[in-house]
Amino acid sequence: MSRTVSCWILKSAKQSLTVIHGEKRCYSKCLLSRHHIKWRRPIKSKAVSQKWLCYPVHEISVSSERSFRQTSSENDVQFLLNPTQINYILRANELSYKPIEFDGKNPSTVLKFESNQLASNTPCEDRRSAATCLQTNGHLFGVFDGHAGSACAQSVSERLFYYIAVSLMSQKTLEDIEFASEHLKPMLPILQWHKHKNDHLYREVASLYVDHLRVYWQELINLDNESGMSLEDAMVYAFQRLDSDISLEAQVPTNNEFLRNLTLQVAFSGATACVSHIDGIHLHIANSGDCRAILGVQDDNGAWSAVPLTADHNAFNKAELQRLNAEHPPSEKDTLVTDNRLLGILMPFRAFGDVIFKWSRELQKSVLLNACDLEPLNIYQYSPSNYHTPPYLSAEPEVTYHKLRPQDKFLIMASDGLWDMLENEQVVKLVANHLLENFLQEPELSAQKRSLGNMHNLLLNRQSKKVPVPDQNIATHLIRHAIGSNEDGDIEQEKLATMLSLPEDLARMYRDDITVTVIFFNSSAIETYYKENNNS
Repeated sequence: MSRTVSCWILKSAKQSLTVIHGEKRCYSKCLLSRHHIKWRRPIKSKAVSQKWLCYPVHEISVSSERSFRQTSSENDVQFLLNPTQINYILRANELSYKPIEFDGKNPSTVLKFESNQLASNTPCEDRRSAATCLQTNGHLFGVFDGHAGSACAQSVSERLFYYIAVSLMSQKTLEDIEFASEHLKPMLPILQWHKHKNDHLYREVASLYVDHLRVYWQELINLDNESGMSLEDAMVYAFQRLDSDISLEAQVPTNNEFLRNLTLQVAFSGATACVSHIDGIHLHIANSGDCRAILGVQDDNGAWSAVPLTADHNAFNKAELQRLNAEHPPSEKDTLVTDNRLLGILMPFRAFGDVIFKWSRELQKSVLLNACDLEPLNIYQYSPSNYHTPPYLSAEPEVTYHKLRPQDKFLIMASDGLWDMLENEQVVKLVANHLLENFLQEPELSAQKRSLGNMHNLLLNRQSKKVPVPDQNIATHLIRHAIGSNEDGDIEQEKLATMLSLPEDLARMYRDDITVTVIFFNSSAIETYYKENNNS
């Protein structure tokens, strides 16, 4: 990308940012239409953000100067980000984990996972989670895309896995946990979390979250379900129950000013969610919103294909449009979705929180008026037009089941920031090529490719083409290509520097927060399962 084009990006972004001022509130609106950018309502100021959102704002400083500067010529932009600085920014939130094998005879079908996150909003509104279930079998992975702030995505990323895990527990396990809780004894651990050091926690409200989780498992005990729910039922019920708890928490009066305003921010902001549960060869995906999960599949001839496991819940999904129209009177058909947005405002048609699309106007006004301090909540005092028959939004997920096969090599989960930039097939191809470059195929599949002769030839080929050493983390590799590749799929360093140099008030014009998690499957373990079960 030329310097002229780079300058044009910066200049046009400034001209495209329109700020609409209302009474004590500010909404930002993007006039660009190249990508479908979600509506967002920014917090009024950093001071408010730091006071009412209880996590630190992490800012990466790569230079004592601004990340770019403009010279006397408008068409001459000089970037200060060198490759080392670019790598530092891109790799700051890398996370990888390989499950520990407790039984060599029954290896996990999850070989490892790699994840990364790049912010556009300040602070980042995306969240991610990964955990191993300790009282039931399975691994959980989640990607959460927040809007109107990060509060809801943060809360859901901390809590949803517990609701799913508890739903799957047997009657006996639930009773053991309740007994320990009631008698103040050590509880059985439910999850083993796999977190990055920069992942945030709402420690101040942990006791509230535990109390409501306990109410939930007490209700499950009363159901007298000896073996627990099925996975599909557990995921659907957990999504809906957590969303209900988020709504109720915002309505309960409390003298704790911090807690009161935080629960309101969680309820009035929103988050889409995509969660996978992997137990042996059984893969379940629960999706609510426009995050996405796809499988990377390699056939016997070595060809790769992308198999989508989720459908985006937005205006481009005909089934979602039909569902929405069926839930509201015919008189609202022309106002339900305008400009491809729910009530002309929200891109996703399913999400946690967002009570502005779920509560009656009377309830919204009543709850906000009882807030301890309205100033940080002025952003939410807004009612959509043509608001007649709420709720218009649901957190109920669509659940997909897939039985893993030896040809299923990896699962990619990502927020829409990635899919706005890259197509499904492009993403699978990038991961597949990365596997080849880094010699990460299964040993029995790649022994010949790992021979000294082939490795030497590949290294010579790299040198002749001046191919840089690839990112070790595949999620970083995808993010790098999402924001820095040209039409031919090649990385352009100047474009990459431009995209990373945009100041925070302009970055959102050209890229969203991007969160990516890639789970690699153990083909040997999957093959072993089918052999032991007579290929059933």
